[in-house]
Amino acid sequence: MKGLQEFSRSMHKRYRYHKLRQSRVWQEYDTLNGKKTPALTIIIQTTGCRWAHHSGCTMCGYFRDSLPGGIDETQIISQMDKALEKYAGESIIKIFTSGSFLDSKEISFHTQKKILKEVAKKPHVKKISIESRPEYVTDKIEELAQTIKPVAFEVSIGLESANDHILEKSINKGFLFNDWLKAAKCIREHNLDLKTYLLIKPAFLTEREAIEDCIQSAGKILDFSTTISFNPVNIHSYTMLEWLWNRGEYRPPWLWSIMSILKEVNHLDDKTHIQCDIIAGGQKRGAHNCGKCDKKILDNINNFSLSQNEKFLVDVECECKKKWEGILELEGFTKGFYF
Repeated sequence: MKGLQEFSRSMHKRYRYHKLRQSRVWQEYDTLNGKKTPALTIIIQTTGCRWAHHSGCTMCGYFRDSLPGGIDETQIISQMDKALEKYAGESIIKIFTSGSFLDSKEISFHTQKKILKEVAKKPHVKKISIESRPEYVTDKIEELAQTIKPVAFEVSIGLESANDHILEKSINKGFLFNDWLKAAKCIREHNLDLKTYLLIKPAFLTEREAIEDCIQSAGKILDFSTTISFNPVNIHSYTMLEWLWNRGEYRPPWLWSIMSILKEVNHLDDKTHIQCDIIAGGQKRGAHNCGKCDKKILDNINNFSLSQNEKFLVDVECECKKKWEGILELEGFTKGFYF
């Protein structure tokens, strides 16, 4: 564990941080009350994730969006004001920091409330979504939720896996499943929405193990999560995973694996919204198949995420599926990473 943290730190030290920039903003679609809905995503630059500055997760390169030297509250508010100039009537606004919105060392509680209050004033806004590590989730979220009523409040947590061995030895997550569970209970006790991220294919897992871990993890979190968002690994620069990938010791997940996970988890219950956000899909650094079938499968996954219609989980015909099936069969004879 100590060696994994030291290695991650050494990769981060190779990166040179840039100066203060304006927040990144874009429009996309998400779901609200089961319907495809326009959303505005805002990424504020802050001092960044505290865990990332300690050592960080083995696959995460979002520390590059931060400014560890410090950003004052005035600069954060200025970023938000500029970002909100691009508001065009979206019903959902997502506010991310590449860290934890609820971490008072990134954004003070006073400023958290001020930001949320300003966002909730925008016409047509029906839901605000933020992200946080579980250690920063406290009963104070009730005060934040009251600030924006009647706008819905969603807290998103990157659990990645419900398997403690994988969290420690593969992801270097810095917390365990019970830490997520404590935060999840707090969020749900205050009648707020909880989105839980699960990672598809962390380091050191075979394709088969990655599929099985996602399905097992989803089963453990269904009762608490309003939404489960599967995030297939994409290779970030200056990370341990990139080091493995450059050495030919890691391949991002197959799209076939993602389809397999979605099919299985979709049948577990009909209350939790299931989605999959694929960054760099079809590219060598992201989840991909052979290249011939990638676009069709990516479109199907996106359409399923927005509609929950299982017709989009029907297999696409492609010869590379046999290769993927052969890999899974061969991996069945190898010793598992976490069994």
